[in-house]
Amino acid sequence: MLYRRLGKSDLEVSEISLGSWLTYGLGVEADAAKACLDAAFEVGINFIDTANVYGRGAAETFLGEALRDRPRDSYVLATKVYFPMGPEDQGLSRAQIRKQLDASLQRLRTDYVDLYQCHRYDGSVPLEETMDALSEAVRSGKVRYIGFSEWPADAIRAALDLPDVERFVSSQPQYSLLWRRPEKEVIPLCAAKGISQIVWSPLGQGVLTGKYLPDQPAPPGTRATSDEMGGFIERLMQPKVLRAVQRLQPLAAEAGLSLAQFSLAWVLREPNVASAIIGASRPDQVRENAAASGARLAPGLFTQAEALIAEALQD
Repeated sequence: MLYRRLGKSDLEVSEISLGSWLTYGLGVEADAAKACLDAAFEVGINFIDTANVYGRGAAETFLGEALRDRPRDSYVLATKVYFPMGPEDQGLSRAQIRKQLDASLQRLRTDYVDLYQCHRYDGSVPLEETMDALSEAVRSGKVRYIGFSEWPADAIRAALDLPDVERFVSSQPQYSLLWRRPEKEVIPLCAAKGISQIVWSPLGQGVLTGKYLPDQPAPPGTRATSDEMGGFIERLMQPKVLRAVQRLQPLAAEAGLSLAQFSLAWVLREPNVASAIIGASRPDQVRENAAASGARLAPGLFTQAEALIAEALQD
């Protein structure tokens, strides 16, 4: 496992990180989730990403229990705030950041998180209030660094222009061969300002593993067959997209990688990406995906892959 510096922080994070969206504390049984977490540490993953809203606190509660016997300085722990935790508990106001941070720390059984992220932008709260509250969290010692997920470029710029506040070190966008929107504005802006990307859905909700075949039913037990976990995958399950993904298989084989490893290596080719977040329900998935770290491929393979996918995604 290789490691990269997270923005202008002193955090060194594994190129592959383990996420808990729709899985731990919710879609995956506790023993299986614990086995995945153990496998992650075995292969050198040191970065664990979660959020208060995942399972309405269930993912954080699981991680608090699962991590309690590990030295706190042996891993980097990130969580998030914004989405509703109750009828009146949502957003990025000062009161909510204070309340939700304390609740997250209690569930995670820790005195601090290494990275506290705004899960989305909150246009209903003055940006100054949000940034002051985040800065207060850092200066209190409850948070080491701050980040954001899926903020528009103008909001990022506005936050960076505010005086006397803590600076973001990370951005968490959706980014994959199937979703390249951050390349237009967010990645260039962040690269110029010392903010790293922590990528979610680098495997396109599992589509880039190649397990979904065109014109065939999704395999039983996969995300695409789950009412609970499959809502975000529908746009990627078009036959033309699935056919293009299958055409990536020879390129991955030429590189000596599985299709999942090839797709993760594509994400990690971007210098501004510090880590790619994977989800896993089995330890073997963790081990396979972790092996993408450090992969070095001929650039032409990625160029071919990009062309195949771009053609399939054209309207």
